[in-house]
Amino acid sequence: MIKITEISAEQTYPIRKLVLRKGMTLSHKMNGDHDSSTLHLGLFDEDRLVCIGSFMKASKSNFKGIQYQLRGMASAQGLQSKGYGKELLLKAEELLRAKDVDVLWCNARVVALDFYSKLGYEFFGDVFEVKEVGPHFVMFKKL
Repeated sequence: MIKITEISAEQTYPIRKLVLRKGMTLSHKMNGDHDSSTLHLGLFDEDRLVCIGSFMKASKSNFKGIQYQLRGMASAQGLQSKGYGKELLLKAEELLRAKDVDVLWCNARVVALDFYSKLGYEFFGDVFEVKEVGPHFVMFKKL
């Protein structure tokens, strides 16, 4: 049985560290992790945390209204492509709409572009490089 619930920043760290920061000097801890407006979600399958995402209030001058940035989204090692990320992101969008958020945006890794595109996210700007991580695009969705 799948359940999506709010979790602590600390609960995101093991998956972030293993999936998003493996072999890097970049920290798995992020600025904004403990802000009162930050929302951390976890997807549990049979009581096992298998997918995480953090949603932080952050503005880009190119977008209007109340904005949140998706950061640190990942499914546990070996559990990608099972639909967990899609379910978690759709739940986050629902919760953010209820908070009157206008735009959800992220710095999407090139390998994840199709994932976001299929969920209605659009590109903004040109490709840019994140040190140690690789090429990214800004993607956004009006909620």
